[in-house]
Amino acid sequence: MTHKNAALPSSFSQQINGNFIGMLHWSQLDDLWLKVRTQPQGWYASQVGEAAPLQPMTTVALNQFIDEVDALLRHEHQHNYCGIVYADSPEQPAFIKIYDPHHLGSFCSHGGAVIQPRWVLSRVQPERFEEDVPLPGSRQSWWQRMFASR
Repeated sequence: MTHKNAALPSSFSQQINGNFIGMLHWSQLDDLWLKVRTQPQGWYASQVGEAAPLQPMTTVALNQFIDEVDALLRHEHQHNYCGIVYADSPEQPAFIKIYDPHHLGSFCSHGGAVIQPRWVLSRVQPERFEEDVPLPGSRQSWWQRMFASR
């Protein structure tokens, strides 16, 4: 499925439910991170269950977030494929959903429960988003350590 960047929905809640393309291979994720790093202004990072940030990240904070989330994904999702990061447009990303390797659920489950991404990287100011499953303490402390100076 392809995404046309020209007609992006305007709000965070519309965008989080929009069309995305998965980064199936780790090399695709590397390319995505490179595109984000080359245009570092205006990015927000948010985590499910946390207050939405009011200001975009600095370039230093963005690079730290990418480094740390990438290391976490590669360490905890020990597969030869990625498949847990989705972007609205891999060529010109503006909204990226990052799923927790330890809370993936099943896309073919019959329960109908929607699995939220654990983290969102976006150019639109986030809204707080929630999930029915409690956030593990390890994720909470990771997030707090990352953004302690916010």
